[in-house]
Amino acid sequence: MALFFGDIKFDDLRITREEFLRTKEKGHLDDGTIIPFHQFPCLLVDGVPIAQTGGIARFCGKLTGLYPKNNDLLAAKIDQFIDLATDITFLVAATGTIEDGEKRKAARAELSQAELPRKLKMLERCIDDSNDWIVGTDISIADLATWRLMGWLSSGTLDGIPTGLLKPFSKIRRICQAVDMHPKVQKWVGKTYPANYQRGNYL
Repeated sequence: MALFFGDIKFDDLRITREEFLRTKEKGHLDDGTIIPFHQFPCLLVDGVPIAQTGGIARFCGKLTGLYPKNNDLLAAKIDQFIDLATDITFLVAATGTIEDGEKRKAARAELSQAELPRKLKMLERCIDDSNDWIVGTDISIADLATWRLMGWLSSGTLDGIPTGLLKPFSKIRRICQAVDMHPKVQKWVGKTYPANYQRGNYL
């Protein structure tokens, strides 16, 4: 999405589940392309692989003005929100390893009652009322990451996590609404997301 924001052409390549399993084991695609940590996403820049979502987001953000090149303090402020989003993602993703459906649902319900609200309260307190975006006066990869994460959490696709999770957090919902209404985001969603895509519950 960051590359799309900057009108930078790129190839969005998808692989089969079978090739994914082979890559997970061997660390390279069937054509020999190295995937550093045996996982996706992976960005190839002139044949050089870049792994990890945060690393990819920062690189693409620098190319497109969504992440600062020459302001270390602003970059660090954006980084903290990216890393918080990663922490929350890990919390929820860990429940995906629970094979029993009812136990998985119960684990997520427990997260929704304690740890997730605790993390969201931290995020809510850090959003300044005077800014339209999470950091500074312009949209950044911190806003995109937060929007995507909150959309996932509140979409109803995760059994045990209620769609009303974000209801108490007006600042987070405000940011998500602003991102959702951004013309570039709307165009990207229309271009790449499936017709039955469930938007997050952040109205």
